[in-house]
Formats: sequence, C-alpha cells, structure tokens
Amino acid sequence: MTEYKDIVERQAKLIAAEEWAVGVKGVHAHSLNSMWYDNRPQDTEDANVLDIQYNDGLIERRLKSGEIKYFGERLFGDELIYEWEKHDGKLD
Repeated sequence: MTEYKDIVERQAKLIAAEEWAVGVKGVHAHSLNSMWYDNRPQDTEDANVLDIQYNDGLIERRLKSGEIKYFGERLFGDELIYEWEKHDGKLD
C-alpha cells in the first residue's frame, strides 16, 4: 500500500491548504486609490471601502452601496499547497 503514500499525502496537504485558504490575511478600511492591487480607483472617490485579503490571494472589496468586488488571483492545487507550506505547512 505504500505505492499510494505520496498521493495520499498530497491530498491531505491540499485539504489542509484549502481550509487555510479561506482564512483572513488582513482587513483594511480606507479611502486610498493607490493600493497595489486596485484597478478601481473610482470606488474610493467619495467613500471609504473595506478590503478583506484572504490567505489564498483573493481580495474582496465591500463598497458603501453593499456591492462587492474582487481582486487578485485565487490559488489552487500545487500553487495553493506551496503557499500554505510557506506560511503554515503542518498537518495535524
């Protein structure tokens, strides 16, 4: 049965990384139009916004109107596992 050890270990890492991915990396309430990821400066012309950055790279912007916009690229598969290993990387 050891022939499947690598496959099972990768799947365990992927599951752990997917759980880690939805965690919040940072929250930023602001009215800046110069954020490194921001391609929507019009959102902050007359109001503040709330940006929530998740561990998987996705950034969710909540506008005053209640509308939600997304920035960044969500990581999947081996790229997600690699990022998880850099920041946490421990199986329980």
